[in-house]
Amino acid sequence: MSIILNKKQKKSLCRIILASVIFIFAVLISGLSVIPAEYSAYARFILYLIPYLLVGGDVLLRATKNIIHGKVFDENFLMSIATIGAFALGEYPEGVAVMLFYQVGELFQSYAVNKSRRSIAELMDINPDHAYIERDGSVVTVSPDELSVDDVILIKPGDRVPVDGIVIRGSSELNTASLTGESLPRDVNPGDPVISGCINLSGVLHVRVTKIFSESTVTRILELVENASSRKAKTENFITTFSRYYTPVVVIAAAALAIIPPLLFAQPFSMWVERALTFLVVSCPCALVISIPLSFFGGIGGASASGILVKGGNYLEALAKTDTVVFDKTGTLTCGKFSVTELHPVKMSEDQLLEYAAHAEAYSSHPISISIKDAYGKPVRNEALTDVSEIAGHGVNATFNGHRLAVGNSKLMRSLGISIDDSVRPGTMIHVSLDGSYAGYLVISDTVKPDAKDAILRLKALGVKKTVMLTGDSSVAAASVAKELGIDQYHAELLPQDKVSVLEDIINQQNKNRKVAFVGDGINDAPVISRADVGIAMGSLGSDAAIEAADIVLMDDNPAKIALALQISRKTMGIVKQNIIFALDVKFLVLVLAAFGLANMWGAVFADVGVAVIAILNAMRTLNVKDK
Repeated sequence: MSIILNKKQKKSLCRIILASVIFIFAVLISGLSVIPAEYSAYARFILYLIPYLLVGGDVLLRATKNIIHGKVFDENFLMSIATIGAFALGEYPEGVAVMLFYQVGELFQSYAVNKSRRSIAELMDINPDHAYIERDGSVVTVSPDELSVDDVILIKPGDRVPVDGIVIRGSSELNTASLTGESLPRDVNPGDPVISGCINLSGVLHVRVTKIFSESTVTRILELVENASSRKAKTENFITTFSRYYTPVVVIAAAALAIIPPLLFAQPFSMWVERALTFLVVSCPCALVISIPLSFFGGIGGASASGILVKGGNYLEALAKTDTVVFDKTGTLTCGKFSVTELHPVKMSEDQLLEYAAHAEAYSSHPISISIKDAYGKPVRNEALTDVSEIAGHGVNATFNGHRLAVGNSKLMRSLGISIDDSVRPGTMIHVSLDGSYAGYLVISDTVKPDAKDAILRLKALGVKKTVMLTGDSSVAAASVAKELGIDQYHAELLPQDKVSVLEDIINQQNKNRKVAFVGDGINDAPVISRADVGIAMGSLGSDAAIEAADIVLMDDNPAKIALALQISRKTMGIVKQNIIFALDVKFLVLVLAAFGLANMWGAVFADVGVAVIAILNAMRTLNVKDK
């Protein structure tokens, strides 16, 4: 594994190495007693002062600047006071060692934070740097922000899609991994939308621009990631507030430890000053101040790698507390596309029933008509079709190959005096008559997404206590989907405002310490998404409504990503709690030991630098959450 350091980190590493060499030399010289006795004290002081200033000069400088600007109580101040005090007591090796290990910890912290930032930068390295546009018969290279709506651009194999648009010519495959986390490429053909940030893998595409660069998906996503750190979780805000009060308290406690016991018990000041200095080193809160934000930062980065955009640590924290998940049905749990799911012919084959229905619907553009023609899958023979008449709200009458057809709902059949099958099916029933006799019916349904059932099972495995589905569909259709997916509760035949009311009732019944998440397609469900404790938009690749309304955006239409988002949030919060408990417990233990003289500067170094390094390593685990 290669370790990449920036210029500042390399300079810091060189200082640490040089100071370490001089420090080792000073220890050896002091141990060999080669310096004349009359110069021994001065020589030792100078020998240790050189590595101390080399490795700690910038800490002393920062502490001084902060004091001048009124920012006294920070880790620079604590390290400066503790190490200067150690030198004043003649404990030169301890003073140098504390500063040396502190700087090693700082270098490690800097590397860890930069690694996290690089990981997110690599994940979000989707910003295209050029676009090809056809002008005056030639292809010209321009910056993406120079493109206008309705421009026609050329996207070559290997290039990133610079702006959102519609394919007007050409076919290819797009790699959407940096946006959706999905490794499989997506086929695109004329008429299909393409979004910025994807990589064109094979054919040349001619694309008509539908959004300028500043409004395109890639720009919106980058803004989301950049602004995510500004929305801090309650835990982050608590740690910031905690350290603001904690540091001055421990400084006052250290001062009291250095002064009060010698006065009360007539003991030497040097012993208690040493304990107070050790107390100061231990009390440095950098393990919490660095590792907690890093945990949330890593969680957001790990989610981004899987195509899950979290707008801030506060939403990650809220999602971890979620135990009720409410779903919209159409486009979220179902595909949002009608298809023929059942064929029930009478005195003819299924193929014949489908052929008659498809030809009768030949001239209709209604979604149900389109689904019937798609199911037929063959060209309709318009030359064999005459006398076509569409009756609004009923269906279609037509003549096909000399046979009189009627295709529509039960109202159409009753108007023709034809008896039909009255059985109730979960879907839309389309009846067919042939020459005045009932020929059977088709069921048109919105099919359930392949991963929807697994998504519900995984949510329950993660401890989600209740799943609820809201839909405007009929109770029969809702009950069928809920039963198929194992959803605990459903509410059907709802208008958009009804969905908000139902969600509010669910939230009001909820334990205040637990949260309710709503998952919708982000377009029609914006009011409900906004009302939920955690609003999640899914299957909304490039949707402005989704990005604006939701707290978390899933960049593809896979319902399983909801469980993964919950898994990432809970792992992040688990790591945050581990770091808080570990850091405070170790620090409290060593603080007590230091107060009673049972811990020296070396113990203090572990309680500060050692705990910080362990906490940072633990925090970095949030960058890599594997989908179970």
